[in-house]
Amino acid sequence: MTDLLQIIVSGLLVGGIYAFMALGMVLIFKATGVFNFASGHLMALGAFVAILIIVQLGLPIWLGIIGALVIAAISGILAERLALRRLIGQPHMSALMATLALAYLTQGVILAAWQGKIYVLPEFLPTGPINLGAIVIDSELLWPFIIVVFLFGGFAIFFARTKIGLGMRATAEDHQLAQLKGINVKFVFALTWAIAGVLGTVAGILMGHRMGVSLTLAFVGFRVIPVVLLGGLDSINGAIVGGLIIGIVERLVAGYFDPWLTNIAPFIVLLIIMIIRPEGLFGQERIERV
Repeated sequence: MTDLLQIIVSGLLVGGIYAFMALGMVLIFKATGVFNFASGHLMALGAFVAILIIVQLGLPIWLGIIGALVIAAISGILAERLALRRLIGQPHMSALMATLALAYLTQGVILAAWQGKIYVLPEFLPTGPINLGAIVIDSELLWPFIIVVFLFGGFAIFFARTKIGLGMRATAEDHQLAQLKGINVKFVFALTWAIAGVLGTVAGILMGHRMGVSLTLAFVGFRVIPVVLLGGLDSINGAIVGGLIIGIVERLVAGYFDPWLTNIAPFIVLLIIMIIRPEGLFGQERIERV
C-alpha cells in the first residue's frame, strides 16, 4: 500500500508539470482553433536560450530566466504574426502543417546553435529527498510542482479579473462576437502565442533543471498531446486533470511493469480515450456536417 501511495504522489507531481505544459496548447486552440504541434520544440528552445544566457554568457540565473521568458514571448508573437496569421480563413490542415513546419524549423535552429549537446542548468531550487512518514518526495519534483500551482493560480486570476483576460475568454468563445464588442482579436491571437511561449519556457527550464537541457525536451513535449486530448482540446480544467492522470499512469507503469513502457503508456491512454470519448473528458462535443 505504501508503494502504491508513493507512486501516486510522484505521479501527481510529474502530472502537474505536464498539465502546465498542456495549458499553452489549450490556450492557443481555444483562442485560434490551431493545434500547436511545435509546443515541445518551443519549450526546448526556451530552455536552450536560458542556457545561452546563464551558462554560455555567464550571467546571473535570474537574468537568464527573465531573458529567456522575454525572448519566448517575442518568438511566440513572431510565429503568430509571420506564419499563422496569414493562414486565417484557410483550411485547418494548413495551420496544422504550419505548426509542424515551425517544430522542424525550431529543431534545426537548436541543432545548429547548440549541436545536439546536453547542458546542465545551475542549481536554483532545493534538492534532496523529503520524508513524509513512509512517503519520500523528491525535491526536484516537489518545487516545480509548487511553482506551477502558483502560476496556475496567477493565470486563473488573470483570466477572471483582468480586462485582457476577459477579452481572451470572449475571443475563445466567438471571434466575430468579440470583434463586435470592440475586442482586437488579432492582438488576442498574438498575446495568446506569447503567453504560450512563456509557459513553455517555464516548463522547459523546470524540466531541464531536473533532466538536463537537450533536444530530448522537445520529445518530452510530445507527451503533452495525450494530456490535451485526454482532458479536452478546449478545456483548461481538462488540461489539469489530463496531466495528473497521465503522470500517475506513467508512474504506475514504471513501478509495476517496465520503465521503458512509460514512453508509450500516454499514447495507449490516448488511443483508448479517442475510441470511447473522442472529445476528451471535458471537451465540447462538436458535430461537423460535410
